[in-house]
Amino acid sequence: MKKALALLLALVMTLALAACGGNNDTPAPANNTPAKDDAPADPAPSGDKIDINVIAAQYGQNTTQWWADFQNEFNAAYDNINLTVEVVSWNDIYTVVNTRISGQQAPDILNIDVFADYQADGLLLPAKDYVSDETYAKMYPAFLDQSVVDGTVWAVPDLASARAMYYNVDLLNAAGVEVPTTWDELKTACEKLKAYDSSIYPWGIDMTTDEGQAAFAYYIWNNGGDFTDASGSWTLNSAENVEAIEYAIGLVKDGLTNTDPANETRYTLQDLFGAGKLAMMIGPNSIPTYIKEGGSSINYAFAAIPSNGGNASVSAGVMDRFMCFDNNHSAEKIEAIKTFFDFFYDDARYSDWVLMEGFLPATSAGGEIVAASDPSMAPWVEIVGSCKFYPTAKAEWADVKQGVINVEQQALLGGSVQELLDSLQSEIAG
Repeated sequence: MKKALALLLALVMTLALAACGGNNDTPAPANNTPAKDDAPADPAPSGDKIDINVIAAQYGQNTTQWWADFQNEFNAAYDNINLTVEVVSWNDIYTVVNTRISGQQAPDILNIDVFADYQADGLLLPAKDYVSDETYAKMYPAFLDQSVVDGTVWAVPDLASARAMYYNVDLLNAAGVEVPTTWDELKTACEKLKAYDSSIYPWGIDMTTDEGQAAFAYYIWNNGGDFTDASGSWTLNSAENVEAIEYAIGLVKDGLTNTDPANETRYTLQDLFGAGKLAMMIGPNSIPTYIKEGGSSINYAFAAIPSNGGNASVSAGVMDRFMCFDNNHSAEKIEAIKTFFDFFYDDARYSDWVLMEGFLPATSAGGEIVAASDPSMAPWVEIVGSCKFYPTAKAEWADVKQGVINVEQQALLGGSVQELLDSLQSEIAG
């Protein structure tokens, strides 16, 4: 791993790492929620206590227990507040939240990836209304910028994840392959790996509903494309984007990837990589933890994601968030919610949360603690504030996210990438 760390540190100036968070198999929230004026006032508190209810996303096997311990510690520390945290899987969280909102029972606090639809429907409070100045100041400005609409920050960052290309050192060496930095080199490397051992998959691609939007971003960003132009207008069918997705689909059709990208998630790819059956894949900084827990002993390293046409390497990612619904909170309730966030973002407690989940911190102090606690995370933490994000602040993002996944999956079945992206562009931008 020392070689891997040294390599990544050398790439600090060129590898734009991005945050990544929750992945899911369900559509993002629909624009069918009631306006905030229809929401009921806060229910009567439990006795003399102020009730706060939270819906939190389940990241891994330890998430539920961590939140249960957090709830107990918080309630023991604050006699005047009754905190309830409900942990929901990524498969179900959108359905659960939308059902609650439709029934005028929106949670007080929600931990999820998207926020724009809720903000567009007037359901959220500005972040500075429910986060203390001290806690707010801890957060990376680049992360806060991703939740800005009309000059206001509406959500605060929870967890982050950076992406890089992981590769099996022994397989590449055995096949006589150099670490690829360009798309031409990547394809050549895949062909050599396949010729060396036809039983391995040279390159991993996830175009599932779990991370298909990430695959889209990896290829378009590393071909000079983007989801939008500098003015924020959608550019989904740009020439760069079409070329990028055609390249990715071409790798699949040439038999140089895993066999079923529409159904094999990055977790399947990580299992294959850990078993020595996959030579290269793009993945988050949590892969070392995942591989270690799986008992794998493969010799691996990581590098910048290959790019095309002389473009600098760019890494895709997302950021998960906390948001507060405008449930006609009393002044006392707002202060209680601020207390919740102060407690959660306590440097030691927040760092424990980040390390437990295997992600990256969204606060500078948390970054320092994480880097000191786990040296392998240090190079990621060093540059986590320099991120390229999905355009999640735009209300259309939920539809774009599902739309680009549909494009990829239809292209895998033989559809024209140009025609599919033209149709999506027309649907989104008119």
